[in-house]
Amino acid sequence: MSTDNPTIANEVNPFFQLLSDAANQGALQRLILSKYIGAEEALKRLVVRPLLLREVESLSFVYSYQTRDITRNHPRTEGLALLATLLGSDFKSAHLFTQQEEVQLNITKKGKAQLHRRASAASAEVSHQHDREKRRFVPLERPFLVELGVTDRQHQLIPAMSRKWKQINKFIEVFQRAFDASPLQGADSIEVYDFGSGKGYLTFAIHDFLRHSRQLAAEVTGVELRQPLINLCTTAAKRLGLEGLTFRAGDVRHYTPARLDVMIALHACDTATDHAIHMGIRSNAAIIMCAPCCHKEVRPQMHNPAVLQPMLQYGVHQGQEAEMVTDALRALLLEANGYDTQVFEFVSLEHTSKNKMILAVRRNQPGDAQPVLAQIAALKQFYGIREQCLESLLLGRPDSPDTSCPGNCGCQGL
Repeated sequence: MSTDNPTIANEVNPFFQLLSDAANQGALQRLILSKYIGAEEALKRLVVRPLLLREVESLSFVYSYQTRDITRNHPRTEGLALLATLLGSDFKSAHLFTQQEEVQLNITKKGKAQLHRRASAASAEVSHQHDREKRRFVPLERPFLVELGVTDRQHQLIPAMSRKWKQINKFIEVFQRAFDASPLQGADSIEVYDFGSGKGYLTFAIHDFLRHSRQLAAEVTGVELRQPLINLCTTAAKRLGLEGLTFRAGDVRHYTPARLDVMIALHACDTATDHAIHMGIRSNAAIIMCAPCCHKEVRPQMHNPAVLQPMLQYGVHQGQEAEMVTDALRALLLEANGYDTQVFEFVSLEHTSKNKMILAVRRNQPGDAQPVLAQIAALKQFYGIREQCLESLLLGRPDSPDTSCPGNCGCQGL
């Protein structure tokens, strides 16, 4: 041990032996070191957990500072050697959790070491995987994450991209569940279009999921208005040698794919969402995924009953109500056109607080549309809504005015 005090060593040595045995026998759950007195400024504590990293038994060290966390991974033997230098010197408190027991080591201000042991309250089998591993739908080792700046060359997550990493994984989780419930199961080939693909994070991710995880002949196209982003993504795809991934110029209002199995349009502003959904429906897409924002069309038309006026005198409430009504009409129109539809919060996105998703999966049998159409008519009558873009498009009426994103709303491509 790293202490010259024999009294402290008498307690630290048995504690370290318990830690070492637990790590080597697969019983370690976590170790928490606190009461830091070392030289590093603002370091508060260190949490150590077992980790299987590229088939190597390792220990994950998470250093918690006042304003940030830093993670370093070490092979198990190397990690234990490092802990031997820290116990009783840099940290004056250690709390060990194993399958069998909890052991706490405290060194008082007077330099006395105290060791306390008790049976563990947790009896579940310890997993050697990183505790977030089960929630990963895109492994950190995938090459496209390095190319897009989500991980470094050692496949470690770049801290500033942690929110994007969460978003990518949540997106693939949602898509996987939709895919498994869709008519695409058993398909020989799949055509995917991502409108407003931006920097291509999700476009690359869905291509990787279909081509790598599912081993399918998928053709994925990112459609984007901004040429610099098209060039950026095209260059990245070529460097990685990815087949079946292309990026093209265009927008959802005027682009007409020859075949469309999966339609994605995240942050399609205002009526651009309606055009995206309409494209998916008319193309008989199996999956439609939209994250709408900048709702403007319905709000000026809405006439609320007098009883709601005290609540809706506040502009923020008016906006929230208009968003809810708009997206409810879209979901019902999808239902009426043969889709099972969900509306739910996605994740808190990196570029905007708009995090609602409309997810629609085509049913094998369309079902009776009349009850749903009656609900739509009743909602429109209640609020005095005369026109809704998606309904007009489905009925073949003249196109609504262009109220697409002016470019200053803060929602950027993903």
